[in-house]
Amino acid sequence: MTTITKIALGNNGPLVSKLGLGCMRMSPVWGSAARDEQESVATIQEALDNGINFLNTGDFYGSGHNELLVGKAIKGRRDDAFISVKFGAIFYGGQWLGLDLRPIAIKNFINYSLVRLGIDTIDLYQPCRLDNSVPIEDVIGTVADLIKEGKVRYLGVSEINADQLRKAHSIHPVTALEIGYSLADRQIERDLLPTAKELGIGVVAFANTAEGLLTGDMKAPLAANDHRNHFSRFQGENLVKNLEKVEVLTKMANEKGYTPTQLAIAWVNAQGDHIMPLVSMSSRARLPENSQAMEVVFTPEEMNTLNTVFAPGAIAGGTYLVR
Repeated sequence: MTTITKIALGNNGPLVSKLGLGCMRMSPVWGSAARDEQESVATIQEALDNGINFLNTGDFYGSGHNELLVGKAIKGRRDDAFISVKFGAIFYGGQWLGLDLRPIAIKNFINYSLVRLGIDTIDLYQPCRLDNSVPIEDVIGTVADLIKEGKVRYLGVSEINADQLRKAHSIHPVTALEIGYSLADRQIERDLLPTAKELGIGVVAFANTAEGLLTGDMKAPLAANDHRNHFSRFQGENLVKNLEKVEVLTKMANEKGYTPTQLAIAWVNAQGDHIMPLVSMSSRARLPENSQAMEVVFTPEEMNTLNTVFAPGAIAGGTYLVR
């Protein structure tokens, strides 16, 4: 399997793998069923064996199920893993209720996370997003206090805008920004990515295939029970036009001897040494393909083609991604 290189997470952050493992889909989230637990644990352990040490989870993924899984996988090898945890989202019966970012709630959340993970310190701790329900000074300040207490090593933030990023960084140094980024979702290139780079903040980029749009496997129309039907990007004529653009990616992938998914990940990887593709996987079978994507090299002509066909705003309709 491909050897994954290490990068510094931000200007002053730790060394982590250039490819991150998203663990969310191993747990029941958004109504999906839990995957085979033994396979999920084996996937995490094989990722660690092959140098993918950045593990991304959330305390609300499967109501703690995901953290328990990660905890099982890293037992006895804590030093091999860099654990990133999101907090703040409240679910009930599989339904999103909102955020709870009060300091008292954050202090409660982290204690449960540490127990489920079976560790003493979380490497990267971050609110899953900010909604102005609690002053940002209180949210970031609470995580800063947890860092002083030794329960957290580094501060992260997720799905926020450039102004919020600057504000958070002024309160306590932000090590990493987690945000959706793909050929189909490039709106963050205008303000957010330049701000992160200016401030020396690493970027953990999820949704590299834009909810499956860039895999080359999607067909129009989607099945009636597909949850993506809720998003305008996957509806009617929008989906038809979007898939026409994906054909360019598929053709290029075929010519280069890769899959469209690999090229989608590779494009994100190529956007900078400070940007980490975060790829969700729930089976060991996905590891070789996704790892190999980190070896893909584009010619200037290929990169120009992709950047032209998938120019910012070229994909019709939106998704849940913050804009």
